[in-house]
Amino acid sequence: MKKSEELKQQLFKQEKCGWQGISEERKTEIFTYCDQYMQYLNHSKTEREIVKTSKQMAEEKGFKDLTTIKQLKAGDKIYYINHEKSMYLAVIGKNPIEKGIQIIGAHADSPRLDLKPNPLYEDTGFAYFKTHYYGGIKKYQWTTIPLAIHGVIVKANGEKVEICIGENEDEPIFTITDLLPHLAQEQMERKLKEGIKGEELNLLIGSMPFPEKEVSETVKLNIMNILNQKYGIIEQDFVSAELELVPAFKARTLGFDGSMVAAYGQDDKVCVYTALTAILSLEKPTTTAVCIISDKEEIGSMGNTGMESHVFDTFIAEILNKLGVNSPNLLDKVFCNSKMLSADVDAGYDPIYAQVHDKHNSGYLGRGIGMNKYTGARGKTGASDANAEYVAKIRQIFEKEKIQYEVAELGKVDTGGGGTIAYILANKGVDVIDCGVPVLSMHAPYEVTSKFDIYEAYRAYTAFWKEEI
Repeated sequence: MKKSEELKQQLFKQEKCGWQGISEERKTEIFTYCDQYMQYLNHSKTEREIVKTSKQMAEEKGFKDLTTIKQLKAGDKIYYINHEKSMYLAVIGKNPIEKGIQIIGAHADSPRLDLKPNPLYEDTGFAYFKTHYYGGIKKYQWTTIPLAIHGVIVKANGEKVEICIGENEDEPIFTITDLLPHLAQEQMERKLKEGIKGEELNLLIGSMPFPEKEVSETVKLNIMNILNQKYGIIEQDFVSAELELVPAFKARTLGFDGSMVAAYGQDDKVCVYTALTAILSLEKPTTTAVCIISDKEEIGSMGNTGMESHVFDTFIAEILNKLGVNSPNLLDKVFCNSKMLSADVDAGYDPIYAQVHDKHNSGYLGRGIGMNKYTGARGKTGASDANAEYVAKIRQIFEKEKIQYEVAELGKVDTGGGGTIAYILANKGVDVIDCGVPVLSMHAPYEVTSKFDIYEAYRAYTAFWKEEI
């Protein structure tokens, strides 16, 4: 080998596809893990379902509800559920908690369509639900695809009815219609973002009239009668409901080689699952390990289930109380001594749309977990910018454990950007860096990830919690 080649290998950053040279044993591990991940996705399309499934998995691994425990000690495994839509898990470490905790935080919510408070109406022989989109979507992507209805209806007497229609083969699905090309000349002259308008995202739910012709709105009446017979609800109950429309697609293996996963909601359920399974496998860590499954990230993390609320602070304060170590300002000191991986996805490099990416600073599918030193938009506005010392510590962990990683940013400088929950924890004094899986078609009804990256994320999160930082 020439000296120049030796120098390049020694001095240049090595970038390679993670599948190259992989053993059959490791490939089997990856595929088996991702089969379980896809099963998780198919049962957990909304934040409430994520929390419900995650609670079941945690309890099977010996985790207990924090509210049922009077005193904590090293090795204890606990969880706390916030309004059934966000969840915090912890494994108490050997070190005094005053020295800080190690946090991995992901979010359970994904872009979708929500039903409006008064959704049901009839027009020219069709019954519809009116919707309000949630998070950043391309509205045209949500027409002419099979949609399922998930969520809860809470009656005035407090009775809660869980809804899930459209996932099983023997159930109906729903859809939003679009214009045929023959009549869409005006529509196709619109800008792409206005091709489908928000008020046009109306869900088609029926067309059969109630048998009696003497009444008006017979199709709406027939639908309401069906819902009343099946769920015992009346129209006013929609006011106190949370009903979400999600793609009825199943998570599936993508590609002749089986190397990718195609599924709805991988932003950010891929990081939820990898972080969750990592903490569930953790035994007696040196530093207290905490996993956050948050809500509302896609709309700014506001509300009492979002990271901007003080519920997470209360969770940590309660741990301090039950360890018997709480004192004035201790919570602030714990945060200032803590470290975190903000487990959120990154935009994967897509060669079809290469013009929006910086090739030298992009996340590529199949090259491992992606780290973003900063997010934000354009001039780093709204970013949490990790300091170099902390980035070096994370590098050290990953390189020690031979975890393949890449470092990227979200698109070209003037093109756009995005945010995560990283800045919220950073504002408390926590050292934070974004660290997640690259995704193609982010925020679309069907997103794409690499199975190699998914498994490397699991390994990375496990290594982070096992290492004392």
